[in-house]
Amino acid sequence: MLQTADFWAGLFAIIWIDIILSGDNAVVIALAARSLPPDQQRKAVFFGAGAAILLRVVLTIFAAFLIQLPWLKLVGGLLLFWIAIKLLLPDEEQAEVAGYSNLLAAIRTIVMADLVMSVDNVLAVAGASGGNDVLLVLGLLISIPLMIVGATLLMGLMERYPAIILLGAAIIGGVAAEMVSTDPFVAQWLEQHAPWLHAAYVLPVINLHILQVLGAFSVVILGTWLARRRNTSN
Repeated sequence: MLQTADFWAGLFAIIWIDIILSGDNAVVIALAARSLPPDQQRKAVFFGAGAAILLRVVLTIFAAFLIQLPWLKLVGGLLLFWIAIKLLLPDEEQAEVAGYSNLLAAIRTIVMADLVMSVDNVLAVAGASGGNDVLLVLGLLISIPLMIVGATLLMGLMERYPAIILLGAAIIGGVAAEMVSTDPFVAQWLEQHAPWLHAAYVLPVINLHILQVLGAFSVVILGTWLARRRNTSN
């Protein structure tokens, strides 16, 4: 009975983690695919979600190795920050930038962002599963419909309410800042040199850290500025 209770507790934890973290993946997929024709949007959502799941399977196998890599979250967070900014840039003819009229270019950006964000997802789900392979597999399976449905809904909303595009990029910027600040090297530096910043919360109830807010605003400001500059030059 205890094992059954532990199983269901672990499954509930994994579902909760997937709801939160798969939402971030859905935002990336929706942003990258929003300018594609409808038939290509469906392909981008399908292949983007599939790539995320495949990456999570591979990363799960190497989870113990990943934990030992120095500066993993720092590098990943900076890469995700760059991706978030590019997702705000306007389409350019024959340019491989976010927005995308090109299906393969959109899928490439989705895969890059998934690779970065899947690290956090894998480590969180691996911890919640307690080494139970069945729970790990269920966690991966649950992720698929969450990402597909989430990305499809978001693309529809972005088409009707363009402001959601900025909100989506801001969310990714916040995730990037959180990854950077939780890297062991960065976390130790902040604790020694800026403990007030490391411990500061904007909304403690939902653990909204001030660094996440700074990351979100930085993405929106830089992305908007670069987009305007590109439009002016064109």
